[in-house]
Amino acid sequence: MFNIDELKKNHKTNYLAGILEGLEKEKKEVEEMLLKDASLSEMVESEVKIIEGKIKEVEKQIEDILEKDKIEDESPNEIVLEVRAGAGGDEASLFAWELAHMYERFSEMKKWQWKTNYESKNDLGGYKEASFEIKGKDVYNKMKYETGVHRVQRIPATEKNGRVHTSTASVAVLPIRKIVNFVINPADLEMEYSRSGGKGGQNVNKVETAVRLIHIPTGLDVRSTNERSQQANRENALSILTAKIQQLKEEEAKKYAGVRKNQIGTGDRSEKIRTYNFPQDRLTDHRIKKSWHNLPKILEGGIGEVIESIESGETGNEEE
Repeated sequence: MFNIDELKKNHKTNYLAGILEGLEKEKKEVEEMLLKDASLSEMVESEVKIIEGKIKEVEKQIEDILEKDKIEDESPNEIVLEVRAGAGGDEASLFAWELAHMYERFSEMKKWQWKTNYESKNDLGGYKEASFEIKGKDVYNKMKYETGVHRVQRIPATEKNGRVHTSTASVAVLPIRKIVNFVINPADLEMEYSRSGGKGGQNVNKVETAVRLIHIPTGLDVRSTNERSQQANRENALSILTAKIQQLKEEEAKKYAGVRKNQIGTGDRSEKIRTYNFPQDRLTDHRIKKSWHNLPKILEGGIGEVIESIESGETGNEEE
């Protein structure tokens, strides 16, 4: 039923694999006794039943562990959230920062752990691009539909004629899975090191702790700058790169679209999913054609109601 060698590779089932292997060996030895002496059939049959009962108990424990692993892999409790400024110059960068702030505040409300992996800011403090790690119960289930283009319509502070501008920022949500069905070849990786900036004390700026990993076959690259050591940043970057390659493989296999593809979209980063209209104080999700008001509250983490509506597939009448 189970591949013993595969079970031994999993630290959760390694011990049980050894027990199962021993019981299978014991069963075989008892059955061989019958071949040597037919008069022992009754005793052998009784002993085999006892051993088979033990085997079933161990197999049930293994099944439970593997099923739990499968559930955790399908709904991981760790993600990478990326935000990137789109069309709109400085206004797009400021909006990208506001989206990251919204998700950080929402994470605080959900008691999730939030960590910055990398951030690149413009002169106004907006994000050109940034990467964050979020850990917590149901984090992927709650956040997976945030991937896509977010559009903002408002009058920028620098606008002298009072005209409404439209800018965009993109969001990507990458699950960090425990079960990965591929291994990255070290020969396919290119590494760059540099000095980190920001928090972390004097040591941060003196030592080349920041890491950039490039996966040569796909051209994917990942940066990690906020860990205190080069090794920690390298491991963090490798974890994120693995998630990116995993997602790429799933996209190619068309597995990730899911049964709700037609309803909530493909999860493509280029798909426009939402508009934040400031003059009308309205957020509209175009996938479920529903709107909400009170943008200041939403951008301070009050996105929960919106996410719940998307999860449930609740629809409304979209306002233009």
